[in-house]
Amino acid sequence: MAIKWDVRPAVVGDAEAICEICSSDLGYPCNPGLVRKKMEGLSPVREAVFVALVDGKCIGYIHVERYDTLYFESMANILGIAVRKEFQAGGVGSALLAAAESWAKENGIRLMRVISGANRTGAHAFYEAKGYVFGKMQKNFSKTLV
Repeated sequence: MAIKWDVRPAVVGDAEAICEICSSDLGYPCNPGLVRKKMEGLSPVREAVFVALVDGKCIGYIHVERYDTLYFESMANILGIAVRKEFQAGGVGSALLAAAESWAKENGIRLMRVISGANRTGAHAFYEAKGYVFGKMQKNFSKTLV
């Protein structure tokens, strides 16, 4: 039997569930208080978060933002997308991606972009199946500012 899910815009009360998904399914250490604070500060003009729910429980999320550079038209950048492992391959990720793409179109954005870790080959296959095209290899640099 297929599982029935709903997708809706996230609310601050979803912060703990999103944090849990980031920790357990993406492997990123997560602080629920920080996620709550970030969600309280979301700018609806610049970004959106959508969640997928089964029986009222958050099983996935996507965070998308407007991405602007001086040399290219506005893009929508997927900052995070994850679905609990037990609900993967059932269409939930596709529904979340569609919600983000709809948000982008509603905001006059015609190009979506996602950066995915080199080891996330399952995610790569998912994006390609949804019409995303591999662009280029990159190295990711960061620096802690003190």
